[in-house]
Amino acid sequence: MNSLWNDQQALEYGSSPLQLRVYTSRLLGQHPSLVLHGGGNTSVKDYSTNVFGESEEVLYVKGSGWDLATIEEAGFAPVKLEALQKMATLPALSDRQMVNEQRAAMTNPNAPNPSIEAILHAIIPFKYVDHSHADAVVTISNTPDGARKIEELYGDQVIVIPYVMAGFVLAQQVYQMTQELDWKSYKGMILLHHGVFSFADTAKESYERMIDLVDQAEKYLQTHQAWNAIAQKSLTEITKEDLLQLATTRKEVSLRRGSPVIAQWDQTEEAVGFASMTNVEDLSTRGPLTPDHVIRNKQMPLILEGMPVYEVAAYHDMYLAYFEQYREDSLQSLDTAPRWCVWKEKGTIAFGKTTKEVQIITDIIRHTRRAFQWGEALGGWKALPAKDIFEIEYWELEQAKLKKNSSPSAFEGKVVLVSGAASGIGKACTEMFLAQGACVVALDIHAQIETLFATTANALGITCDMTDTTAVEKAIFKGIETFGGLDIVVSNAGIFPASQRIEAMEADAWEKSLELNLTAHQRLLQATTPFLEQGLQPAVIFIGSKNVHAPGAGAAAYSVAKAGLAQLARVAAMELGKAGIRVNTVHPNAVFDTALWTEEVLQERAESYGLTVEEYKTNNILRTEVTSVDVARMVCTMAGEVFAKTTGAQVALDGGNDRVI
Repeated sequence: MNSLWNDQQALEYGSSPLQLRVYTSRLLGQHPSLVLHGGGNTSVKDYSTNVFGESEEVLYVKGSGWDLATIEEAGFAPVKLEALQKMATLPALSDRQMVNEQRAAMTNPNAPNPSIEAILHAIIPFKYVDHSHADAVVTISNTPDGARKIEELYGDQVIVIPYVMAGFVLAQQVYQMTQELDWKSYKGMILLHHGVFSFADTAKESYERMIDLVDQAEKYLQTHQAWNAIAQKSLTEITKEDLLQLATTRKEVSLRRGSPVIAQWDQTEEAVGFASMTNVEDLSTRGPLTPDHVIRNKQMPLILEGMPVYEVAAYHDMYLAYFEQYREDSLQSLDTAPRWCVWKEKGTIAFGKTTKEVQIITDIIRHTRRAFQWGEALGGWKALPAKDIFEIEYWELEQAKLKKNSSPSAFEGKVVLVSGAASGIGKACTEMFLAQGACVVALDIHAQIETLFATTANALGITCDMTDTTAVEKAIFKGIETFGGLDIVVSNAGIFPASQRIEAMEADAWEKSLELNLTAHQRLLQATTPFLEQGLQPAVIFIGSKNVHAPGAGAAAYSVAKAGLAQLARVAAMELGKAGIRVNTVHPNAVFDTALWTEEVLQERAESYGLTVEEYKTNNILRTEVTSVDVARMVCTMAGEVFAKTTGAQVALDGGNDRVI
């Protein structure tokens, strides 16, 4: 590992201690093998003038909820140093008391909560303190003779602290152990099974001491032939059966968690290689890389071999037994769903309510897989005892972090497929589902769909001709592979042919309308049904038309196709109901902000009724214009709880049409 310090960059951040603290904190955050997604913490001690004009020493420590990779000055909580140092001398302090006392000692009540390691940072007698959960260091300590290996590696460079849960107890132990030590004789401190501290009186030296300590650990792994002991194997093919098994697993995990989750399947060579190891089940269930990871990933993964329903149920039983073994007082069990899975011979899977959560879990899995194999190569992976892991998982301070912003969006964890998604109703539906937390597979014949939602992690745009069976199946498979399942289908793609009376109708116009406005919808429904059967509150919404109930002269090709679509939806509701799949249809009329309505078509239709364009747009009982957003709102309603017990419905959305009524 190399230092990323750059003198010019440091100058750009500024010269104050806090500005330099921000700079080196971000440098640490650029190393995923040091800190992941909010892990680790840093601090700097400086002086501040209070309202009375008095100078007091303050510890600026990383605040809860901030990530080192992107932290700003506002992300550091200012706490009176003397108060923190006095806390370390107390005989006891509960977690709740510690949090309250730390907040009471803050000089800015609007700042974030100080790190739970604030007291420990305060008693280290250096201006700058850096703390990471370096993979290489933790791996070495997570072996049968880890403490000896750490001492062999570092000698007298570091203070070695036996594992104690983070917070007041750890700070108290370090305080008591170091009363007779000369801190200046050490570069850092190793917390066994936990991480690394480095410290110095300059930002650069503290940061580079961290890099040096971790670099020594990585070289130790290289010297002992562990660094490259990472299994790799390619996944030869992905079958429909694989995807159905993935969707089933996601469904079962969602049911155990009590809310929908998406599933991210890692098929990289490292993931497949790990999942193909002969001892992968034993290795991966010994415990996490660091205790902190249990909050995100639980104590161990699900092992999937091919029977998801039974295997997820077995995980549920295992978790309850683990809970009962270590529970205390009135603790209630958390959900019994796994957060990740080793899919034998196939790779690993992360489960999360949002793409952000699932990406965090995926990143932790990647680092954990490597650490497992490094540890085995060093003599055997050995994590902390399950009781210690349990104490972190059910630690009230850690649980409090996860409960923040816990109100889910309406479609959080749900996977939606929308056809004709590049414009008009399809685009509005896609945007509305995304805004309400869903992951959306957006299909359209126009290639712009691949970039239209590219900046949104929850969206997957795929160019797809809905009249091409192979292309449709391929797109569906890609969506399942990306998000793990399918819950809602919005069958929307269509065309509005130019007006032609029956006697003058071109055969191609008739056939093209039937193909895209009817057959393509049947094709999509047929291809998605097996996955919807493994969906969560599955629903299909067809975009119909007013022309089903009130056709117009010159629109036979369109009206007949849409009438057939309405009948298809009614039959589908009867056939799919036994699988819990709801099928409903919305019949919009005169939605003019869609690709179907060109200026020419709009003008032509208005003239045929003897109306101006503006009169034609509001030619309904309510004298209102119907927009794509209005239709999208109805589609989301049909996909949600309001229509949870409704199927086979045909709902007009037309401002009131006397012919329909």
